[in-house]
Amino acid sequence: MLAAAGTLGYGVEFARALPLHELGAIVTKPLTLRPRGGSPPPRLAETPSGMLNAVGLQNIGLDAFLSDKLPALRAHRVPVIVSLLGESPEEAAQMAASIERADGAAAIELNLSCPNIRHGAHAGAPPGFVWTAAQDAEATEAYVRAAVSSTRKPVIAKLSPDVTDLVPIAQAAERAGAAALTIGNTFAAMSIDAATRRSRLGAMTGGLSGPAIRALAVYRVWYTARSVRLPIIGLGGVVRAEDAVEFFLAGATAVAVGTATFADPKAPVRVLRGLARCLARHGMTSIQQLRGALVS
Repeated sequence: MLAAAGTLGYGVEFARALPLHELGAIVTKPLTLRPRGGSPPPRLAETPSGMLNAVGLQNIGLDAFLSDKLPALRAHRVPVIVSLLGESPEEAAQMAASIERADGAAAIELNLSCPNIRHGAHAGAPPGFVWTAAQDAEATEAYVRAAVSSTRKPVIAKLSPDVTDLVPIAQAAERAGAAALTIGNTFAAMSIDAATRRSRLGAMTGGLSGPAIRALAVYRVWYTARSVRLPIIGLGGVVRAEDAVEFFLAGATAVAVGTATFADPKAPVRVLRGLARCLARHGMTSIQQLRGALVS
């Protein structure tokens, strides 16, 4: 069980709230090369069975993370997957090279799919238009190949669920040398206050997460797993152990908990312990006995 990127901060903030060492890994808050201020408030809005966020990748920047946060994380005996977002393939390569030299990073998750920012070839797009590298197979391949060429650590490509067809994009990441895929991220969305006629988010649009997207995410894992050989980390709306089981049955190798931690910081560990009880009830010894076991 993993803690998904962006929901446990840099990890160290939650060390007193849950036993980090019980987790399979922590994926850090996404990092950019330089510090980023993020989006104007409000940044969060509740929706039916979900949540909208437009944090805008506020973060301290890669160098500050490596010097201030990563050393503290090493003391908690939990694998750390560093989430990176480069503004170009060249910047992704530069950041991956920095992680290669870092002590304490187990892997890199290359965030190609954040719906809160525009970057790359479409940086000049009109307001409200959301484009990410993971919406284009060629761009995905370029970013992943650049990062992989700069490190020996596993590179996990985090793909967008907000595409017409995930398979060619996942296959592009596989060709480029990705070690695994994360499927997926939030869905670009919007909520408007009818009384004020204003968006409930300062950035107008944001990313929808939570139980509202779980069925969509499970489908994308199932659909993609049949066409690639890479391990898949499934996420989207996991609140209970039974939710995680859905992802395993669909073909995921691992599952991450994200938005649920806003209501319950211990959610990743609670789901993990629930999975152990679920296996025991069914006489299973490994979660991999569930992987891809969907009955057609």
